[in-house]
Amino acid sequence: MRHPSIAVLGLSLCVGAASGFDAAETEEVRLESLNLMRIVVSPSLGTSTVSNVRGECPPEIATLTDSDFGPGQYIVQAGFAEDEAAAAAWILPIDRFPLRFDMAEIMFATSGATQSTTTEWGVEIWQGTPGSGTMLAAYQSDDLIIPHLTMPPGTSGTIIQFMIDPEDPEQIYIDDNGTHTYSVAFRIIRHNQPGNPCITSPPTSANAFPTTDVGGLDSPTGNWIDMVTGSFCVCGSGWKTFQQLPSLCTPSGDWVLRSTYTPFGCAPSSGACCLDDGSCEINSEDACLLQGGVYSGDDSLCDEVTCPQPIGACCLEATGNCVNSEADVCIGFGGVWHFGEDCGTFICFPEGACCLADGSCLDAISPEDCATAGGTFRGDSTLCDTEDCPAPTSWCCLSDGSQCFDDLEEADCAAFGGLWGPPGADCDDPDACDQGNPCPADVDGSGDVGVDDALAVLGDWGQSGGGPSDVNGDGIVDVNDLLAVISAWGPC
Repeated sequence: MRHPSIAVLGLSLCVGAASGFDAAETEEVRLESLNLMRIVVSPSLGTSTVSNVRGECPPEIATLTDSDFGPGQYIVQAGFAEDEAAAAAWILPIDRFPLRFDMAEIMFATSGATQSTTTEWGVEIWQGTPGSGTMLAAYQSDDLIIPHLTMPPGTSGTIIQFMIDPEDPEQIYIDDNGTHTYSVAFRIIRHNQPGNPCITSPPTSANAFPTTDVGGLDSPTGNWIDMVTGSFCVCGSGWKTFQQLPSLCTPSGDWVLRSTYTPFGCAPSSGACCLDDGSCEINSEDACLLQGGVYSGDDSLCDEVTCPQPIGACCLEATGNCVNSEADVCIGFGGVWHFGEDCGTFICFPEGACCLADGSCLDAISPEDCATAGGTFRGDSTLCDTEDCPAPTSWCCLSDGSQCFDDLEEADCAAFGGLWGPPGADCDDPDACDQGNPCPADVDGSGDVGVDDALAVLGDWGQSGGGPSDVNGDGIVDVNDLLAVISAWGPC
């Protein structure tokens, strides 16, 4: 197997990074594997109906990219802002309509991420183009039914594979609206760490982004992007094709995005399809193979076949061991099973440095304990001596309290002559810019921050609705308030 790589190019849709767009500054890094996140959902109520279904045909793939969605070289669109969407519109022969939407796939990637990233995302299915067509269905990750996109630190790629349950009685059908076109868009609802649109791009070290291919832009009119609006945005706003973008904003390749659809006009054979996760579904042979499944033959039923169960890494806290096993065996012994992982490379019980909100660092802590403390886990075997924990940020207000700015360090705020808030607070907090309480960590009002204030926070632990113990004003008394007290220790 050849070693894949990924090229990173920071394309911004706004002034801040668009001015820095330069293909000569492409950074190539190694991408050892691509992860697959498969989501199967049932259509929402109100799905459009089809007027003249003639019979189901084998599924077909609509794509603009020359990528095979395997390991290789890609361009990470690191300037992609929160609430922007990447879309592809496919013009099909008129005899493909009406058609049924089956699946859409897009590749996201990180480049040199220093932390785990969580991206809230959505997908939209359109009749026609996003610019002038009709949205037929939209779904959004909620981390309950549809998981958020979570990617580990480092450089990696993940293919989001969004599917409609083929056995669901309701499907998404698309009629021809005269343009012989349908489109799919993937939208970033919330970045892991958003930037300031058109001023500063989302930090590459803390976010995942959609990708384009390196084979050149083959379809300037088929690739679309929905851009945010801002006073300093020079690339435009709203839905635009790549052809409609200014030259400095135009990506050099096509979105790594494709869709599978089923036209109507024939009736293909179907049978049991064993998927790599051990499940079984009824599908045509082509559709089964497209998903990497094993087809059991025409007219075979899932009740009649035994699909091999996948082997994964089983982490056993009781013994501290890792065993490669099937899921039911692992769970039966009280272990935690990890699909697609191997004990030879998977770390069951990682421990490392944890950067806290106040800029301090804890050594030899698990990711779970780090998250409980409100910190950021820096990776297995990392040490505080070698990790550079970022200084805490908070709101910073003008001395008269008339304006508030987010994400400033205390030293920078002081240099501006501003009023700095508790670590981790932002301008949305009720007490932001409140000059009436210049020392919010002084919970008991004694004039200094000490043990009594920490005990007051612990005494109100878990309470909501505000109050003196809610030092950072986020509505709940928790570890962030205790850290704010510790950070402000001493005289007010």
